[in-house]
Amino acid sequence: MTVVEELIRKENNGAISFGNYTLDQKSKVSDFEHNGDLYKVKTFKEITKLEKNGMFVYESVPGTSVFSFNATDKDIQFVVEGSEDVQITLELEPEKEYKVFVDDTNVGKMKTNLGGKLVVSVELSNGKQSKVKVVKL
Repeated sequence: MTVVEELIRKENNGAISFGNYTLDQKSKVSDFEHNGDLYKVKTFKEITKLEKNGMFVYESVPGTSVFSFNATDKDIQFVVEGSEDVQITLELEPEKEYKVFVDDTNVGKMKTNLGGKLVVSVELSNGKQSKVKVVKL
């Protein structure tokens, strides 16, 4: 079982890692600077949420730890770990189609709603990690 003890950190590859699903009480870090952007993370066993410059980016229910989170104009990639199955909501472009991969398996095409939200379910168990990739079509 791996968690991000400092709640959010920069990785050597330019990505960020965040979240600690083992916490019993809500914890947060605000104004974490990375590549000119300010991030805020709130996390504990029930939810993990990431904001960038005050805008929603990621949310999981229940809470997760996220490793090597990297978002570009074309895709989002990360590794997620949790104690049980998780529902992840990502903020993407409104009304666009995306191809979703979990552990390199194509789980299908999904379209974001008017608000740009995309919801992905990932089967996890205590300490299991899964790789998630969402590619814009």
